[in-house]
Amino acid sequence: MQTEDAYRLRDALAEHGVEYMIIGKAALILQGFPGTTQDIDIFVSKEDDNPTKLLNSLKELGFEFDLEIEGRIHHSSDEILWGKDFVQLKNGPFQLDVVYAPDGIESYDEGKKFKKIVDGFPIIDVDGVIQMKKATGRARDKEELPRIQIFRDRLRRKERGED
Repeated sequence: MQTEDAYRLRDALAEHGVEYMIIGKAALILQGFPGTTQDIDIFVSKEDDNPTKLLNSLKELGFEFDLEIEGRIHHSSDEILWGKDFVQLKNGPFQLDVVYAPDGIESYDEGKKFKKIVDGFPIIDVDGVIQMKKATGRARDKEELPRIQIFRDRLRRKERGED
């Protein structure tokens, strides 16, 4: 994730009034976690016209939709509008994963309890990331959890003025 990509995404989604939060490693990095990621993952509300607002803002950013892949038309715009659980976008200015149903969180409303704003970015907090990573069952997430938990503990000490 390039910082300027995150800012462009934040500004475009805000301009259209998209209800979302950055999740995964990008959310951790925005909170100061030492690490890198190749993409940005966003957890998006399916409510009302939010998917349409998302699609319009992504088109303005330069993402391309409904491309021919292996001789078939891939309708990623429909997947976004229908609220498919996971849509991976690689045909744009940066890699973006649109997630409507992240592991470990039942709904966007439930996810809101983890939502916070950091430097103008709506993100899921460290506890939300931990809950999601525990639910995936992937080996790489299990390996990374201890580092994330140490980071969470340091953040809490810093917030209390103990660091």
